[in-house]
Amino acid sequence: MAGLQRLILLLLASVILPAQAIVDAREYDAFWLWSAVRPQPVLAQAKSLYILQGQISEQRGESRFIPQGIAIPRLRHGQIWLAYRVETLNWSEAIYQSIAQQLTRWQQQGNPVTGIQIDFDARTLRMQQYVNFLQQLRQRLPEHYALSITGLLDWSNHTSPELVNQLAGIVSEVVVQTYQGRHTIHNYTDYLPRLARLRIPFKVGLAQHGEWHAPAYLEQAAFFRGYVVFLFNH
Repeated sequence: MAGLQRLILLLLASVILPAQAIVDAREYDAFWLWSAVRPQPVLAQAKSLYILQGQISEQRGESRFIPQGIAIPRLRHGQIWLAYRVETLNWSEAIYQSIAQQLTRWQQQGNPVTGIQIDFDARTLRMQQYVNFLQQLRQRLPEHYALSITGLLDWSNHTSPELVNQLAGIVSEVVVQTYQGRHTIHNYTDYLPRLARLRIPFKVGLAQHGEWHAPAYLEQAAFFRGYVVFLFNH
């Protein structure tokens, strides 16, 4: 029995506990601020904010821009990204103009606008179409604004590296979402080894109060640039 107890103690001692199990927003400095989400004290420590400003959808074959999100505040620190929830890549000229006008208004208020973020669920079979769309968007976006996109976690496993790497020089970063809805994807750890081998700047998107174990190899990856937390109402 004593030998068995020693073996159990040795096994327990060999287990490396994760640095963090639940996402505590107070430990981070970059956040998504979406519609109907009330401001939280953690916003005071933000170095980057991704603020929803509209949804782009399609009805009866026509694309439309629906303004959403918070009114234009006056922010003096950090990076501000205007975020857009996109359901169609078939954009009219009016949509490009709407985004340009929002960028101008935010900038005129003195906000430190870095660029825009496109939140589009590009499935593997549509990746080439999405790359072509982003090339066009990058050409139309004023040069001093950066272009960020969100990415699906399964990109790292089901999309060829060559296709994803085409985004280099088009987008400034990819923020890979590890959650669906309000919950962390249950097998997210299965995707992380290949995610660490991305050759474009990437961040990892976390759900507030969701599960997250930070593997050292991911945070040591050459193109890893940190985390973004999606805030929810309590």
